[in-house]
Amino acid sequence: MLHVDHISVTLGRRCVLDDVSLHVASGEFVAVMGPNGGGKSTLIRAILGLVPLSGGSVHVTPGISQVGYIPQTKTLDRTFPATAVDLVASGLRGQWPWRLSRAEHETVLEGLSGVGAHHLAGSQLADLSGGELQRVYLARALVSNPPLVILDEPEAGVDHAGTTDIYDVLDSCRAKRNMAIVMVTHDWDVAFHHATSILLLNGHTIASGPPGNALTEKAIREAFGHVGHSHDIIGRGHSHD
Repeated sequence: MLHVDHISVTLGRRCVLDDVSLHVASGEFVAVMGPNGGGKSTLIRAILGLVPLSGGSVHVTPGISQVGYIPQTKTLDRTFPATAVDLVASGLRGQWPWRLSRAEHETVLEGLSGVGAHHLAGSQLADLSGGELQRVYLARALVSNPPLVILDEPEAGVDHAGTTDIYDVLDSCRAKRNMAIVMVTHDWDVAFHHATSILLLNGHTIASGPPGNALTEKAIREAFGHVGHSHDIIGRGHSHD
C-alpha cells in the first residue's frame, strides 16, 4: 500500500530524518511515535510530497488515487462562511464545492453520520468546538472511501470520549474496508490498543514492529533520552500482552 524506502529529509542545514523506512499493507494501523522535534510530522509531510527528499523514495501502490489526510494544524480560516457539509464535500470533490448534487449531498451526510457528526451538518465552522471540527475533518478524510488514511495527531483538541469515538470509527473502517492507517500520536493507550505496528522515531528509526516489541524500555530510553514515564508505558504494554 505504502512504501517509504530509506528516506532522508534536510530542512535548512538540519537533517530532520535520516534513513527512515516504513512499509504499510492494507488493513494495517501504524502509529508513528517519538519525542517532539523527532521528525514525525516531517515524515507525514514527506509521504504526502509536501517536503523534498534528500535521499530515498516514497511510493504508493499503483491504482490508489485517493489518500485521506487530517493535518495537525488546520489552516482553514474558521471565520470563512462555510458549513460542515461544505468542508466534507471538499474532500469528496478535491476542491471547494460551490454547489452539490443531491447524490453528493447524501454522500456527505452519510460521511458525517459515520463519525457521529450528522447533527453538525448545517453548523458554521466558526461555531464548532475543537473536537467537533476534528470529527468533521475525519469525515472529510473518509468520505471518498480512500484505501489509505494519514492522520497527524487526530486526538488534538478532542476530549477523552471524542477520542474514543474517533478510534472506534477508524477500527470500523479498517474492518469493513481493509483500510490502511498511518497516524502520528503521543497517546500510548492508542498505540497499544489500536495500532498493529509502531514506528518509533527520533530523527532516525529507533524501533519498529508490533507495539509490544517496539516499545521496549531500551527503545523508549533511546528515543526520549531519559527514563521519564517509560515504566508506566512499559507497564501498559505488558498488561495487553
